[in-house]
Amino acid sequence: MATRRGFIAGLIAAGLVPKRSWADAGSPSYLAAARQPDGLFSLIGLDSYGAEAFRVPLPGRGHAAAAHPTRPEAVAFARRPGTFALVIDCATGQLKARLDSAEGHHFYGHGAFSRDGSLLFTSENAYETATGMIGIWDVTAGYRRIGAFKSHGIGPHDIRLMPGAETLAVANGGIETHPDSGRAKLNLPTMRPNLSFLSFTGEVLDQVEPDPALHLNSIRHLALRGDGTVGFAMQWQGDTSMAPPLLGLRRPDGTVQYLQAPDAPHRAMERYAGSVSFCADGTLLGITSPRGGQVQVFQAETGDYAGSYWADDVCGLSDGPAGFMTTSGTGDVDAVAITTREWRVRHTDGFDNHLVRITPTL
Repeated sequence: MATRRGFIAGLIAAGLVPKRSWADAGSPSYLAAARQPDGLFSLIGLDSYGAEAFRVPLPGRGHAAAAHPTRPEAVAFARRPGTFALVIDCATGQLKARLDSAEGHHFYGHGAFSRDGSLLFTSENAYETATGMIGIWDVTAGYRRIGAFKSHGIGPHDIRLMPGAETLAVANGGIETHPDSGRAKLNLPTMRPNLSFLSFTGEVLDQVEPDPALHLNSIRHLALRGDGTVGFAMQWQGDTSMAPPLLGLRRPDGTVQYLQAPDAPHRAMERYAGSVSFCADGTLLGITSPRGGQVQVFQAETGDYAGSYWADDVCGLSDGPAGFMTTSGTGDVDAVAITTREWRVRHTDGFDNHLVRITPTL
């Protein structure tokens, strides 16, 4: 009689062993970095109802993560400016690889996979020359770094893969930093943020730069809709008496529209948008402000203000069953329908900046 080990070996030889999927990690819908009550840090998987699906430890504070499109694997990025990222098997909790930034570089807390998952792109700072860079990692070779190209701006932060194309959308925040100066902003008088669209070889396919009067509005985070519409969230670095828009839309035809709530809720955002997301059907677009304790929602087609939802220290934002899902530093996971909370799940962890949607392609 054949042994179990021999049977499995035969399956492997025949290529019949089923590939693992995100179902093997508890079928999570989201990834979020968090601080535990004991002061340690974790990457947590949440299901579509806000319950914990898995938890893996992190050596320090996390910022965001990138979910592999075909297998239960995530790259957890250290809080910026960080020099490491961890590749985690979310089904077993095993550390599969550690990504260390190139000499003279640090990560900015975000990354994006190619559609087939064979490449990972990371936003980086070559800090001695204040040059924004995009690192390229060969996933099939165990996340070996194989190159980099310029982001065509300073301080690239969020990076996303455009739908249906080998094109990266990159939020070049425009702020120069250096590890020797901590998180000090070194170039505010000459800031020039932009939203760049780059090929996988670094060619500039398009670029959006705010009007000169808004050059202190750092473009930080991105949301994509299936038709190629890009929402971009901003953080104002200028005069605190001013209240410029914190949200923009770049349409597929290249036109740009800035969105702004009425004066009172807009000023309550305290000039800071932390995350941005479309709802599942793309009709609504939201931004969060942990400083202002607010989620603002807009009609995506017209740009009209739809309303606000208020929650302490809210920052993470993604699409959800009620419209949006949010996470907060207080440990709350809320299902939000524009101005109302449909339900809430309370955790003992304090969630960090972002709530990353897992969207398997296979």
